[in-house]
Amino acid sequence: MEYLLVILDFFIHLNKHLEAVVLQYGTWTYALLFLIVFCETGLVVTPILPGDSLLFVAGTLAASGALNVWTLVILLFCAAVLGDAVNYHIGKYLGAKVFEGDSRIFKRKYLERTHRFYEKYGGKTIIFARFVPIVRTFAPFLAGVGVMNYRHFAIYNLTGAALWVFAFIFGGYIFGQVELVKNNFTFVIFGIILISIMPALIEAWRSRRETQQAA
Repeated sequence: MEYLLVILDFFIHLNKHLEAVVLQYGTWTYALLFLIVFCETGLVVTPILPGDSLLFVAGTLAASGALNVWTLVILLFCAAVLGDAVNYHIGKYLGAKVFEGDSRIFKRKYLERTHRFYEKYGGKTIIFARFVPIVRTFAPFLAGVGVMNYRHFAIYNLTGAALWVFAFIFGGYIFGQVELVKNNFTFVIFGIILISIMPALIEAWRSRRETQQAA
């Protein structure tokens, strides 16, 4: 419970936390951001790490001069691409067998939810998944299990990473300094998180509805 409260506090005060990190660690902040984005996209065990909101806040700090926007874009694009590539190879090596036990970390429902995305969108899932938390983490893993060959995956990976990083960093860079956004920053972050998880929530609701109808 305490762990969840810490995570919740991080999301609620994300702008203050990241700003404090920049003030305390300076250029090391880039390394921290790289690591978070890499882990959130590259490790199946860390889907709860902030993604969209983190990029947006980083963009707002770049607009204020605390960070360099192009350094952010290049580094976090590389982190996103490398993360998905590592995740793909983890899936290729381990396969779906890690979900057979349905542990707390490797929840089979996440795998099934992501599989439905593949059935609906095909290879473009790797692009669309960039904008959907949880699915973003499991899509490259499932691609590695056997859904997609690496050449096609790499193309979608590069495209999706570029769109995701540019959209949220420059979204923060452009809108983060607008007075209305600055004065309601907590609500904006919650809005970004809500919009991000909405497709996953809808998919989960549809799945539960289908299960209830089948029963």
